[in-house]
Amino acid sequence: MENYTMEGRTYRYYGQEAPLYPFGYGLSYTTFQYRDLVLSPPALPVCANLSVSVVLENTGQRDGEEVVQLYLRWEQSSVPVPRWQLVAFRRVAVLAGRETKLSFQVVAEQRAIWAQDWHLEPGTFTLFVGGQQPGQQMRVPSEVLSARFTVTGAARPLRGC
Repeated sequence: MENYTMEGRTYRYYGQEAPLYPFGYGLSYTTFQYRDLVLSPPALPVCANLSVSVVLENTGQRDGEEVVQLYLRWEQSSVPVPRWQLVAFRRVAVLAGRETKLSFQVVAEQRAIWAQDWHLEPGTFTLFVGGQQPGQQMRVPSEVLSARFTVTGAARPLRGC
């Protein structure tokens, strides 16, 4: 085998074509609403970690569980990268009519790209948080919040951080 590219071979590189059953696909007996997405800091050095918080509210009449998913998208990269990459997820039980504030860390290693070695690049990134993949079509409404953050500094090998 001489062609190791993942283009067209895995759902992460299909372009605009969505997988039939994406990660997190399924139904729920209740509804959830996401709000107050906060990225801290909004501009960070190339080797720094990103703190993420979001409020999840069960707006339905039944207790339920939601799989909160965080996806990262590179806005511009020096090499081909996935449309978005799952960087964190957590199953959360929320009582009917209640809400919970969740915190996550997106570590620098999760922004690393492969170009003969793992390295980190500066640039603009978009983080998506919700109960499904960004752009996923579902029969049950679920929202995905997004926010951008910027990584500053010079590109460097991951092992140099």
